[in-house]
Amino acid sequence: MVLVRCSWYAEETRKGAVMKILLYNPDNGVTRNFMPHLWMFLLQSLTPPGHEIVLIDGNAQPMDEVGIAQYVRDHKIDLVGIGAMTRMIAKAYRMADAVRATGVRVVMGGPHVTELADEALGRDGGPQHADAVALGEADETWPQIVNDAARGELKDIYAPVDATGKDKKPSLKEYPVIPWQSIDLAQFNLVPKVFAPLLNRVGTGWGSFRIIPVESGRGCPYGCEFCTVTGFFGDSIRFRSNESVVNELLLLKARARSEKGQIAVFFIDDNFAINIKRTKSLLRDIIAANAQVHWVAQISANLLRDEELVDLIAASGGKWVFIGMESIDPANLKDVNKGFNKPGEYAVVLDRLARRNVYAITSFIFGMDNDTVGVAERTLSQVRTWPPGLPIFGLLTPLPATPLYKRLEAAGRLTRVRHWQEFIPFAMAHTPLKMTIEEAHAEVKYGWAHAYSPEALAKAVDSLDNERLGYRVNILIARLCFRGIYFPMMGKFAWVKVVSENRRTIFKLVKEAIFGRRARPKNPGSYEEAITPAVPDHVSTS
Repeated sequence: MVLVRCSWYAEETRKGAVMKILLYNPDNGVTRNFMPHLWMFLLQSLTPPGHEIVLIDGNAQPMDEVGIAQYVRDHKIDLVGIGAMTRMIAKAYRMADAVRATGVRVVMGGPHVTELADEALGRDGGPQHADAVALGEADETWPQIVNDAARGELKDIYAPVDATGKDKKPSLKEYPVIPWQSIDLAQFNLVPKVFAPLLNRVGTGWGSFRIIPVESGRGCPYGCEFCTVTGFFGDSIRFRSNESVVNELLLLKARARSEKGQIAVFFIDDNFAINIKRTKSLLRDIIAANAQVHWVAQISANLLRDEELVDLIAASGGKWVFIGMESIDPANLKDVNKGFNKPGEYAVVLDRLARRNVYAITSFIFGMDNDTVGVAERTLSQVRTWPPGLPIFGLLTPLPATPLYKRLEAAGRLTRVRHWQEFIPFAMAHTPLKMTIEEAHAEVKYGWAHAYSPEALAKAVDSLDNERLGYRVNILIARLCFRGIYFPMMGKFAWVKVVSENRRTIFKLVKEAIFGRRARPKNPGSYEEAITPAVPDHVSTS
């Protein structure tokens, strides 16, 4: 035992000091994510042994500059790693500045820092926010960063390159095991306490519910004009082994069972079914291993034409599919290099999913070059004919280094060239071609207000009146939570107000949970008949 300890100490001395490392993911101060970020757990698993890792996700543990500086001092943190996307980078910089003011070193990474490393390092004429930056995927560079920091030899830039200096993408074949069985996930419970009694009626253990990020592959070949994925992960698709993914699902399923709670998985792959043959193989292995958990994934509409794939999605536990529809206008889709989306197929695809009780999160972008005033209502008129789902609406945003940003910059259409330095939610950074910025903002507000009004929520729940209670509770909770993306519900009062506005729908489901359901309708009718509301003048927008 003494010899082993001496050997370990000698090795750690060679590597440098043993450190206490904080991995921090900021919130953007307005909206909150529904799940923790995978990168923190992944880097924790990749950290060389001997160092202590602490994780803070700002979405679950809100913290300001004073708070993080005090935390770093009180807990004697030696190194802080901060990862952030563009919408969170302003907050990330402020937090990094506060940490560096205490004398603690900061390493930053993520898509934004990868594209604008000089900004983070203060080489563009602005202030320095980081002591070092990790470019691209940090699977292989993170252990080197930790060892260099422990020896006091931290470099400015760490890039994943091979011996010839060429960009190198890590293989996912030897994927690290994330110890989900021992990670504290209590902070990520998504169920408001007010709904716990109802959910416990639906099924044992539904009083707690957490969404866990899992990746099965990386990369996307499509190269949509507005997207950062191809630039960050590349167009070369890499996959984990089926066995690795299945084992992780079994681990999560066992944890949920032991806690008598519920866990769902969000496959964060940029396009979960990009290789349909491989995806079918994975789903079959999940089913064979009895590793089914409820899951969500991002899948392009064009890939959901495959009936067998959709059968396997349902059989393996798939409950929601995120589909980046972006627009119902083919001209818009062609403009942003997403012509493979066919709006004429949307209804068929969504019905194909709904027949298997799988529903869609449908994403739309307003402010595209062919959009005109009224685009929100035109979009909603289509959405109302589809099975009930979760429509979300955003504005076309030129992210740094994307083809969209370069095109708009060259045309002189950017109105806030460095819009990320002052994050403003749902605000445009360029001038649309066929309407004003203010009109585009109004379209997004209209979309959210009319898709998530009490009337629209009631219609969505009623459209599933021929299904089991659980499906209707599912759409109720999901709609209430997704409403918070645009109308944040940060406090108890906000939740009480929303519950009050939707009290009739909630009471109806509670009554059924207690006393049982009434007879099913003989002719449930079409989705359009079930969910098309007369748009009221008094729609709540708060």
